[in-house]
Amino acid sequence: MTEHARGVPLGSWLTDLPDQGLIRLMELRPDLAQPAPGSIAALAARAQARQSVRAAGDELNFLHLAVLDALLVLHADTTDVAVADLLASLGAAVSADAVTAALADLTERALCWGSPEPEGSLRVAAEAGAGLPWHAGQVTGEYSTHAAEQIPGIVAAIDDLDAPQRDLLDKLLAGSPIGRTRDAAPGAPPEHPVPRLLASGLLRRVDDETVILPRVVGQVLRGEQPGPLELNPPDPVVSQTTAADVDAAAAGAVIDVLRELDVILACLAETPVPELRSGGLGVREVKRLAKATGVDETRLGLLLQLAATARLIAADFPDPGTADPHLWPDSDGPYWAPTALADRFAERPTAERWHLLAATWLDLAARPGLIGSRGPDGKPRAALSTPLFSTAAPLDRRLLLGMLAELPAGAGVDPRTASAALVWRRPRWATRLQPAPVGELLDEAHALGVLGRGAISSPGRALLDGVGTEGPVAIASMARALPEPIDHFLVQADLTVVVPGPLKRELSEELGVVATVESAGAAMVYRVSEPTIRAALDVGRTGAGLQAFFEKHSKTPVPQGLTYLIDDVARRHGQLRIGQAASFVRCEDPVLLAQAVAVPAAETLGLRLLAPTVAVAQAPIADVLAALRAAGFAPAAEDATGTIVDIRARGVRVPTPAERRTQRGSGAPSAESLTALVRVLRTVTSAPFDNIRLDPVTAMILLKRAATEGATVLIGYVDAAGVATQREVSPVMVRGSQLVAFDSTSGQMRDFAVHRITSVSSAEQ
Repeated sequence: MTEHARGVPLGSWLTDLPDQGLIRLMELRPDLAQPAPGSIAALAARAQARQSVRAAGDELNFLHLAVLDALLVLHADTTDVAVADLLASLGAAVSADAVTAALADLTERALCWGSPEPEGSLRVAAEAGAGLPWHAGQVTGEYSTHAAEQIPGIVAAIDDLDAPQRDLLDKLLAGSPIGRTRDAAPGAPPEHPVPRLLASGLLRRVDDETVILPRVVGQVLRGEQPGPLELNPPDPVVSQTTAADVDAAAAGAVIDVLRELDVILACLAETPVPELRSGGLGVREVKRLAKATGVDETRLGLLLQLAATARLIAADFPDPGTADPHLWPDSDGPYWAPTALADRFAERPTAERWHLLAATWLDLAARPGLIGSRGPDGKPRAALSTPLFSTAAPLDRRLLLGMLAELPAGAGVDPRTASAALVWRRPRWATRLQPAPVGELLDEAHALGVLGRGAISSPGRALLDGVGTEGPVAIASMARALPEPIDHFLVQADLTVVVPGPLKRELSEELGVVATVESAGAAMVYRVSEPTIRAALDVGRTGAGLQAFFEKHSKTPVPQGLTYLIDDVARRHGQLRIGQAASFVRCEDPVLLAQAVAVPAAETLGLRLLAPTVAVAQAPIADVLAALRAAGFAPAAEDATGTIVDIRARGVRVPTPAERRTQRGSGAPSAESLTALVRVLRTVTSAPFDNIRLDPVTAMILLKRAATEGATVLIGYVDAAGVATQREVSPVMVRGSQLVAFDSTSGQMRDFAVHRITSVSSAEQ
């Protein structure tokens, strides 16, 4: 850092910086390098532009912004301000070392320039206030170590306001927080609204004619969580546990969420859901899915959004061979259904399945928590619809996880404390970092095993560190956290099957054939019944095979009641055999076959006897099976060899959409390109205002500054005839796209079109 000289403009200060300082500046503020500036003067002008300063403010914490605010109050935008004066204005609210560190960061970003050392002095850009999320001067003097204690008094004072006082505050809240009034003077009539608001602390006096609405008062009036209140970062920790407990809770959540996703995919495969004309899923369809799957609507919305983004489901028309006309609603489509990728996803190890969901969530450019809420148009936001889109959502998730990763292992937060910590880190994002939206992010992270018991899990930490990679470290971390799959269960006398942990996949699938889930969780409970046994026999299982299955894997003796039930169902099952003619029915018992042919649906099916033990039907085999089962029979389907076969629908599949590849960080210039750019800037010129062709925005910034400082400049100008000239002018004002200036050559005021100005240079060179 070079020694600061009083009154040095930013362009000259940047010229004196070492190359690494310029590279660091453009790394921290990448918009300054895109497009590449033509000179250091153009770089300086761009760094002071309102839009660039505003973008840079997004990366600043409350201390940085409070320091900028204090510098503006000390008029650092027009004159040099001693660092000692800045420290005195901040008082004991923060240590001098913290302020010095903040100033060093601000100078690295060229938001202020000079020397941040205690004996130095600083300047800030005229547009520095654009980087603040409040009016300049609105927080200076309001922070203290006891600020939180003042909030109840502010709330009580607002509750006691009368109509004139409230109207006055509402006007300041809606517009500028600065108000000019004679009632600001100390001797003003005390019964007037302004003196009463000043006395209650709801307004602050700037001078005898000016008042300002304190920032915290405005936040309370808007219903926001007040803050930040101190210059030091708040401690968000509300609980402490061990890292092992956190990982165990996260692993349990992963088991639950993957089971729920499997249920959702199976339900959509069985009954695809038509897409709304406006996109997404209708409210009724979401409620129906929630009821059918047993998944809470909030979690259902999250899982649907993740599944769609991960291409596990899509809105399209069915692949040939997977569509059953009976499954499709009366709609023109397209329909939301699983893709072929969902089948491959189901076969992957649990840790890899988790990583796909968690990585998708981290980069998800949508806010599932908004599903069901009403948008600006008053209409409810539908699941999987465009109104949920948010490019800021991934930034908020990384900010939250980054804050949690800096805490000690096992340190937990809640929505209120997490919100306060995040708002301190990014005050300009305060609106979307309130407790409610932060609570939604915490709930989502808990559901996906990224957090556990309010703290970041080991797999979640690895996920955050491994963004942009295939995530082998995160996958390995989750694999260690997950309990080892077991190969046994406990069969109870009431025909329930208790599974005390995650089953091996093959065993889980086999148990799912003969039993239904009655209670989900870390220890799942299945129930075996006559319909579930019949369903297993329908797909080719045998009574003896089921008996052997339970005897092999049950750690408890198989109840006699289950043995009898399997034997009874197996004895009655499959006496009727249905094959294809269109289809046929055969039975060794002529009486039973005669009863089957006499069912009410026989005429519809075209069912008739060919022989005492054989009948044929005109309906497909699936329709005959369904009709006879509905009539109380237990038929089984067979193939041409007489073997029982499974003819259950495999579920609808739609084409897998093309992967959307995102190039994370592609907007930031590389170190090599910045090094080359600085080399070019050094060779062009080291003067702050060289005769370089400028874009109109840069020209306007330079001319406005010259008008403010009363400086005389040389401009390159191309008139309407295309003739290029150089003129010495004294800018007075920039109005719209016109420069109003005193032209020394003609001795009179003239207007110049800014877009025709090709260069601006100092007349004192």
